[in-house]
Amino acid sequence: MTRERWMALCFASGSTCFLIGPFPGYASLVGDAADAVTFFAGSVLFTAGGALQSSLAFPDRRSPGGQAAWWAATIQSAGTLFFNVTTYRAMHTALTSSEYDKLVWRPDALGSVCFLVSGAIAYRASPRHGWRPARGAHGWCEPAINLLGCIFFGISAVAGYVVPSSGSVVDLAAANWNTSLGAACFLACALATIFTGRTLKSPRLRRVHELEHAAERIV
Repeated sequence: MTRERWMALCFASGSTCFLIGPFPGYASLVGDAADAVTFFAGSVLFTAGGALQSSLAFPDRRSPGGQAAWWAATIQSAGTLFFNVTTYRAMHTALTSSEYDKLVWRPDALGSVCFLVSGAIAYRASPRHGWRPARGAHGWCEPAINLLGCIFFGISAVAGYVVPSSGSVVDLAAANWNTSLGAACFLACALATIFTGRTLKSPRLRRVHELEHAAERIV
């Protein structure tokens, strides 16, 4: 197990928590308190994955392409910390309030913004033809899938906003579905890294390393 695979395993496990947590059937099966714990556990796993990702990006933070990977990793890690706070509050409420009869998990706005910025940085650093990803290279679609997941989480944050005057959620169903869709995107990227052992957060940096190794073989 490389650090890349451990990172991907953390992200995959966290994504699974966010994938199943919003489904009403899951909450009915395990109970609201356990559902809230699922979200918090997922956020902690995201934080662990983000820490590993940042450690992997740190050595090359000043290399060509490495700067983008470093910023994407650190900003995403900051977002996971915001999600830690949000999901902990939801879990604490579910475990301590006897009148809490349903889980309303609202992604923290700051966490969602961090994910969006991180995903945009990683996608911008990936091989593209204009706005479209460049096909052909291994894992060419993963930066786009990752960014799509960040967008779904952003939509979920907006849909899950609680109106102060009424205490109601703008659109709980939309918040739940977009949370699951975003988690599915992150899970797909994480599984690809688990199976290949490669991380695609810095495609340009990976290409630089490939060229360097090719040059060494020629010499």
